[in-house]
Amino acid sequence: MAAAKQYDVFQAIADPTRREVLRLLADKERPISEITSNFEMTRTAVAKHLHILSEAGLIHGEKVGREKRYRFEPGALEELQDWLSYFDQFWSNKLSFLKHLAEKTEE
Repeated sequence: MAAAKQYDVFQAIADPTRREVLRLLADKERPISEITSNFEMTRTAVAKHLHILSEAGLIHGEKVGREKRYRFEPGALEELQDWLSYFDQFWSNKLSFLKHLAEKTEE
């Protein structure tokens, strides 16, 4: 039986550093040294962020030669997208109301 995940998508994206790591990896696969060079923190601190993102299924690390390379796994964001889609109705309602107000002031 597989162990339960320690972190979920919501916990993983709660931290601004991890969100920035996801932006970096959305462009291309990168080694930890390249990821670390974008932050003012130690390699160990970056590795902890990578572990949380990996645990949440948002990235995947693979050993290539002597380095470990990380890539973005966009499928894991489906849970977040599903949750946010519920709130679309509120944004749509506010935009419709704003449009109504704008048209009303033009009269």
